[in-house]
Amino acid sequence: GVSADKVKSQSSFSSKFGGFPYPLLADTEKKLINAFGVWGMKKFMGKEHEGILRTTFIIDENLIITRVIEKVKTKDHTRQILNE
Repeated sequence: GVSADKVKSQSSFSSKFGGFPYPLLADTEKKLINAFGVWGMKKFMGKEHEGILRTTFIIDENLIITRVIEKVKTKDHTRQILNE
């Protein structure tokens, strides 16, 4: 996963859930986030603010993006990924 949070924040987040089998990338300068076009205006509790637009990119073994899920639903995300 990629976020604009610092490494320390990501490490704490990962530890909270027992660690992940993949690295979390700290993109504090938002270079990758902007390159993928996932920084923009979003709403939370009726208020609009800038932030990461939660998006999943499925990337194959040849580093080709084969699918993009733009409306990520956290509680149902596994199903979103497996249903093509």
